[in-house]
Amino acid sequence: MVYKFVVLSDEDESFVREFEFLDSHTLMDFHNLIQDELEFDKSQMASFYMATDNWEKEEEFTLFDMGTGSSTMEVAVLEDIIFRKNQKLLYVFDFFNERALFVEYTGEAKEDPNHEYPSCTNSKGVPPKQVIFGSSSRKLYNNIVVSDDDEDEDEAEVDDLFLNGEDEEPLEGFENEDTLNEEEE
Repeated sequence: MVYKFVVLSDEDESFVREFEFLDSHTLMDFHNLIQDELEFDKSQMASFYMATDNWEKEEEFTLFDMGTGSSTMEVAVLEDIIFRKNQKLLYVFDFFNERALFVEYTGEAKEDPNHEYPSCTNSKGVPPKQVIFGSSSRKLYNNIVVSDDDEDEDEAEVDDLFLNGEDEEPLEGFENEDTLNEEEE
């Protein structure tokens, strides 16, 4: 049996992906296809969550065993976790900013022997960026003020403190440039 899914993003209404999987595929297969289709960095963490009709997280499926009692994507076979039409899943791909794709099971079809599964059958819109700086990261830099005021001439410039090469105490083992040059060769 072929399971059909639509994947949406709340960041861009024009983004739509439709996928087809065999009922024997796992959430790991789903994860890999999403990663390939959206050209995401596969070294980043991700999880699927079963979701309520209001997109609230329920059971988590992780990339690998986290020791928290959650199941892994590898063992989550689609026919074992998909029970009804319009069943919802969340695919969290950016944990720091709580960003996810909305996955909905849309129905099933007979397997076509001439078709390769899993596959993306419809692709519209630009995918969301995998990782973004969150609003809290941006707030951190809001208090930095760059000023050209020369009122505080008594304060040493950064260049004067660090970049003129005249440290008060040389680092041990680096008394002269010859030592540095010998080590590079």
